[in-house]
Amino acid sequence: MDYLEINKKAWNNKVDAHVASEFYQNESFIKGRNSLNQIELDLLGDVSGLRILHLQCHFGQDTISLSRMGAQATGIDLSDEAIDKGKELAEQCGTETQFVCSDVYSLPENLKGQFDLVFTSYGTIGWLPDLDRWAGVVDHFLAPKGRFLIVEFHPAIWMFDDDFNEVKYSYFNNGTIQEEEQGTYADKEAELSQEYISWNHDLAEVMSSLLEKGFNLKHFGEYDYSPYNCFNETEEFEPGKFRIKKWGNKLPMVYSILMEK
Repeated sequence: MDYLEINKKAWNNKVDAHVASEFYQNESFIKGRNSLNQIELDLLGDVSGLRILHLQCHFGQDTISLSRMGAQATGIDLSDEAIDKGKELAEQCGTETQFVCSDVYSLPENLKGQFDLVFTSYGTIGWLPDLDRWAGVVDHFLAPKGRFLIVEFHPAIWMFDDDFNEVKYSYFNNGTIQEEEQGTYADKEAELSQEYISWNHDLAEVMSSLLEKGFNLKHFGEYDYSPYNCFNETEEFEPGKFRIKKWGNKLPMVYSILMEK
């Protein structure tokens, strides 16, 4: 079972639907909209002149947003079709954003140099089986005193079934989760079907993988909302803030970690 091939096929399958979706609002993005959310913007601060490596960038909106903010941004992703779209989008937007097609673990073989900031966000680490190797890649690319920022969906969210009626999965990494998806989070009515393989990662696993590399924890935050309406049974209780309607503010939905090398 080659999880990389299965997941690459799944993400390639989604690219066109995502680019065309209302979820990604690509038209307004090309016109200048910043795709980054307030959670990460507050933690990123002034990125002017910084060398930023964006892991698992999909088709590159956030990477290009970092370029627009003055960074020297490089986005990487497993999906070759997403990377092709990213390059095309950067050209449309007039930025010099760089894109590299690679899975995370193979990145040291496909990219040279060090970065002032490594960034990853929203639905990324669940596609990776081994967070110690992941943290090793982050460490490999971070310059001394460099920062690492992850903003990610909270592992408590991934315990539930799709409609948040019952606890279906373990909070902890108890091995491979292999499923089939109809549609996609960006367009639930899209005529798409894809098999995928993922893993749940509890907060202790995430934290310890990074701390064991010698990083210093600068910030840890948890949030009772998602900036994306990508789950079922949601309500928008404030503009751009979504919760699971039946659970209100009782459920953590996103967390953020900022570390320094």
